[in-house]
Amino acid sequence: QVQLVESGGGLVQAGGSLRLSCAVSGRAFSTYTMGWFRQAPGKEREFVAAISWSGSSTTYVDSVKGRFTISRDNAKNTVYLQMNSLKPEDTAVYYCASHSRRYSSGTDYDRREYGYWGLGTQVTVSS
Repeated sequence: QVQLVESGGGLVQAGGSLRLSCAVSGRAFSTYTMGWFRQAPGKEREFVAAISWSGSSTTYVDSVKGRFTISRDNAKNTVYLQMNSLKPEDTAVYYCASHSRRYSSGTDYDRREYGYWGLGTQVTVSS
């Protein structure tokens, strides 16, 4: 049984930082691209960042470039999202997701490419 469990969300003031973690079990973690998505109230779930299975390739949505960093520790089966300089518009539920195919490039931003999802963690940024 594949499980993805996010943690690290919370309430933070604008300009602050948070680090999200996603622990994965039940899958050969090190062979799959991992992604972070977010969904704000009343909006579609959107891509935030992805990292290739090896960690050598990352991609970000333009709105978070230079502020967020995705990383992974394959020994711990965990992917991270370091979020700095947070803005109120970053407020959303953040989800981690595991790609459906092994050894993909790490540039997939289409949520349909991800077959397994966590339940999400709430991030709220106050102004």
